[in-house]
Amino acid sequence: MLSGNRKNAVRLIAVFVLSATVCGTAYAQARATAQALPRLADGKPNLQGIWQVRDKVADDLLQTKGIVEGGAIPYLTAATAKKQDNLKNRKAADPLEKCFLPGVPRIMYLEYPFQIFQTSEHVAMTFTWSQVYRLIYTNGKKGRGIESWMGDSRGHWDGDTLVVEVKDLNDQTWLDSAGNYHSSAMTVVERYHLLDADTIQYEATITDPMVYSKPWKMTIAFRRLKDVPRLLEYQCQAEKEEANGAFQRDPRTWYSPQSPKPSPLASVPTLPDPATGANLNGLRKGSRT
Repeated sequence: MLSGNRKNAVRLIAVFVLSATVCGTAYAQARATAQALPRLADGKPNLQGIWQVRDKVADDLLQTKGIVEGGAIPYLTAATAKKQDNLKNRKAADPLEKCFLPGVPRIMYLEYPFQIFQTSEHVAMTFTWSQVYRLIYTNGKKGRGIESWMGDSRGHWDGDTLVVEVKDLNDQTWLDSAGNYHSSAMTVVERYHLLDADTIQYEATITDPMVYSKPWKMTIAFRRLKDVPRLLEYQCQAEKEEANGAFQRDPRTWYSPQSPKPSPLASVPTLPDPATGANLNGLRKGSRT
């Protein structure tokens, strides 16, 4: 029989071997996943494509468990009253209800698809919502410090993760429809990590000493849309005016499957081509020579 000390030694060896096996397997799996990611010619993960958030995160960041780290946004005591007032009056107070630009990070988790384009010096994003766009500079150039609705985005690669710092945001945007807000002192640090070919893990760390007692983080998944060949249009102001009865839909431009097929447009007469040697500048002014 084995003595007590020898039994303990055998157990320790078994635990060590098992741990090493598990760690080795996990490392091999992580390495295989990294190698399987789609990549551009420069070796960076290929984030290009059409993506969308599947959850209703934009309604209320706190209504979906696991979005906000710790389950709460650390408001300063003095800032809590404004948040509650925003929630109470959100139909009139929410800037998005007026079709103002959503800002960052809110634009990233609206319920509309967006598309990513990527080069060695820039990452561009265009959004279905009112054809808003973002241009993230990854060439090392500094921003100009001009405050705006969408802020200034400067990025770099940390291994396989795109890290973007967003500054110079104004204080006119909200973070969701529940009245969560910020000041113009807010800085957003985004992290885009391609988990697999069809999933981006998006993290945004929010720092704003005028509103929050400490930085806080949200984590959201973007899913690739494989059956959407291109982005469609959602014009917020036009949709709002149509819903309010400001104008009626023109079947030629507002087509739906239930609408009758539009009739062909009437032919438009065209002017004959100018004769050789004609004075084209004179034609542009309405005269002939």
